[in-house]
Amino acid sequence: MDSRIIALLQKRDELALHEIRSTYGTLCKQLAFRILGNPQDAEECVSDMLLAVWNSRNPIEPHSLKAYLISLTRHAAMDKLKARQRQKRGGTQFETALDELAEILPSGEQVEKQVEERVLIDALTAWLRTLSPEVRSIFMQRYFMSEPVQAIAEANHMSVSAVKMTLMRTRNKLKDYLRKEELI
Repeated sequence: MDSRIIALLQKRDELALHEIRSTYGTLCKQLAFRILGNPQDAEECVSDMLLAVWNSRNPIEPHSLKAYLISLTRHAAMDKLKARQRQKRGGTQFETALDELAEILPSGEQVEKQVEERVLIDALTAWLRTLSPEVRSIFMQRYFMSEPVQAIAEANHMSVSAVKMTLMRTRNKLKDYLRKEELI
């Protein structure tokens, strides 16, 4: 299905956008809603994602179309969140998840150059590959998909405390890894 959608996009066929919305729209809207907490804003993020896909100047050949679309949606939601200029953090699962990582990862303001960001992304990607599939899944559910701890526990047939402990240990491993790589 993904290869069909990519082929349609490369042909600039608008049917690709309808296929993306029907296949991935709900998932992307759920992600945006977890970040923003507002269904209308979440729907707008899905529309922004579709527009970004359509306006992409480079031929779209992502390794994973799903991950690419989630990434675009997440960026759209982050942009919307920043635009709100919230005075205080808190209130959404996404902000809570970011707070948990705040002590480990450098903020966007500290990372001034795109090259430095790429190094950090590459290091995180390499580190994620060192995790077991189960731990990597839990980490990605929390910190990439911004899922609540309770939902992660249910999806993985674990207790909430076991998920919290896994996340804490994994954050500590990430912190050690980033120190070793001299990224923090």
